[in-house]
Amino acid sequence: MDTQQVQTILAQGEDSRHQFKRNISNVDAFAAELAALANAGGGYILIGVDDNSSISGLSREDISRLNQLLSNASSQHVRPPIHPTTQNMTLEQGIIMVITVPEGLNKPYVDNQGRIWVKAGADKRHVTAREEIQRMFQETGLVYAEETPIADSSSKDLHELLFANYIQTRYQKTLDELGLPLPQIIRSLKLGKDNVLNLAGLLLFGKNPQQFRPAFMVKAVYIDGTDIASQHYRDSEDIEGPLINQYERALSFITRNLHRLQAGQGINSLGKLEIPEITLQEVLVNALIHRDYFISAPIRILMFTDRVEIISPGHLPNHLTVEQIRFGLSNMRNPIIASHATRQMPYRGLGSGIPRALENYANIQLIDDRKGNQFKVIMQRPVADKA
Repeated sequence: MDTQQVQTILAQGEDSRHQFKRNISNVDAFAAELAALANAGGGYILIGVDDNSSISGLSREDISRLNQLLSNASSQHVRPPIHPTTQNMTLEQGIIMVITVPEGLNKPYVDNQGRIWVKAGADKRHVTAREEIQRMFQETGLVYAEETPIADSSSKDLHELLFANYIQTRYQKTLDELGLPLPQIIRSLKLGKDNVLNLAGLLLFGKNPQQFRPAFMVKAVYIDGTDIASQHYRDSEDIEGPLINQYERALSFITRNLHRLQAGQGINSLGKLEIPEITLQEVLVNALIHRDYFISAPIRILMFTDRVEIISPGHLPNHLTVEQIRFGLSNMRNPIIASHATRQMPYRGLGSGIPRALENYANIQLIDDRKGNQFKVIMQRPVADKA
């Protein structure tokens, strides 16, 4: 970091990546600041700077003491240890220390009391909500929502025909021809163990998944207008059942409410959907497979006279960005569901869904709402519905 960069940071003030400290003497408070930055996207602590961005400066004795304090805080008071670096800079108003904290690879980082800290704007906060802690473990691949055992479930809760057809399609053998006990098949396919289904098994092959997890469904509504506050609905449907049923019924809901355009076809032809079906398929499949199942909320389909919105619980995993998924980068949040979905839905698991959707219909807006913890796809309709 050079002097010009420091001056720019000072002019802009504190934010979630830049923290100002006049001085630090408490090792536990220091550790909390380091852990919060490591649990976020990393950042910088500028010591010798007041909250109002004025430089108070540090003495040579301060710098020596702070280096020792930093070594102690980062190695002994944060678990697992982190590895910040320091840079001492001499400015006109005095010497400051710039500590660079890299984003952690082994989140979540905790302090000596086992507390998890994260950034909240320019400040930090202690994470206490179970769902948020679970999501942090999920981001590092330490735990997956889909592996959660579903209490009181068993192989009797499987949709027999759906599961049998899946086995036949995948292995070209019936369940009987496999010659294995059903609980063993369930365990081998990572759909549960000890004759208890996990969330993946329930959502993929359950007779009635919403009996155990009522929020994991699709709520669809066609609003007569362009404002969600409107009370005039043309159509609405609560879509339940296993994921393949949710996919098929959600696709049907959207297509039956879209226009079909002749677009140069014969007058007696059915016409093409105003939004290509392949685009709708890719967006729906991505919503069902990649949503965050630690969040107890439904997927929402909001149809308006000028657009279609599909809203999934959970922002993009880790630090995946909209720009990256546009070019085919992906991060699998639910690998078990994804592995089976390739044989049930038009899903390839190669990160190609969003690029394919955009290739077939460019008028799509992708919004990664990290504050609202949701991912939104907005498809503009080419012709306003005036019928």
